[in-house]
Amino acid sequence: MNQQLKVIRHIFKFHGFRDSLKFALRGIVYLFLYHRNMRLIFMIGVGAILFGLYIHLRAIEVVALSITITLVFVAEIFNTAVELMLDMLSEEYHIKLKLIKDIAAAVVILTCLNAIAIGYILFLRPFLFDF
Repeated sequence: MNQQLKVIRHIFKFHGFRDSLKFALRGIVYLFLYHRNMRLIFMIGVGAILFGLYIHLRAIEVVALSITITLVFVAEIFNTAVELMLDMLSEEYHIKLKLIKDIAAAVVILTCLNAIAIGYILFLRPFLFDF
């Protein structure tokens, strides 16, 4: 019984916060080093935040902008993870694997379209329409 308890504890071993943070940071560093889209999203996101602060967006608008940027990051991270996982499964072409990759890419496109709409509302609309 004692051996079974040790096995169960090993299986359900929780990593400390420091380890979890280290693993997450490794993933972020990997994404920035090897995936151009992540660097591009980061630069556009920082630029949008800085421009928003420059034109004095209200706090709620900065929050909306930050959430939007984060969603684009999350979508790209999700897409990259799906692609890496599927590439690990098979190097051969399979139509279903391609469809899964295309669907994951569609998530990125949808979040980018959302970001463009939010950007229009926050940055262009006040200049075009005085409301």
